Amino acid sequence: MVFQYTGALVTLAAVDIEKVVSFYTQLLSQEPSIWIPNVYAEFQLPGVKLGIFRPKETHRQEFENSHPAKGSMSLCLEVSDLEGAIAHLTTLGYPPPGKILTASHGREIYACDPAGNRLILHQT
Repeated sequence: MVFQYTGALVTLAAVDIEKVVSFYTQLLSQEPSIWIPNVYAEFQLPGVKLGIFRPKETHRQEFENSHPAKGSMSLCLEVSDLEGAIAHLTTLGYPPPGKILTASHGREIYACDPAGNRLILHQT
C-alpha cells in the first residue's frame, strides 16, 4: 500500500491563541486564510501552511507543560534581509535573545513566539 497525502502543514499549539495569531498576523503581514476565533487559524506560506490551534481542555496540560523552544521542532522562515526581519520581530516585542549565527548554509538567528515556540530567521 502506498502512503498518499494531499498536502502538508505545520501546526503550533497556543493556549492564548488570540495573542499568538495576532503575533503571526503582524510578523507575516497577512491575515489568516482560515480563522475560527478562539479555536484555529491557518496562514498560507510559500510551500507550507502554518496552523495554530487552541488545545481542548482535555489536552491543555500536555501543551502548557511543554517547552517547545528547548525541543527539536522549529519554524524556520527564510528571509531576504535578516537585519530587517530582526528589527520587525523586535518592534513586535519579541527581540531575539542571541546574536546572529553563521551556519554552513547562511546566517540565522533564533527567537520565540508568544507561546514559546522556537523561530529561526534564516538568510542564505
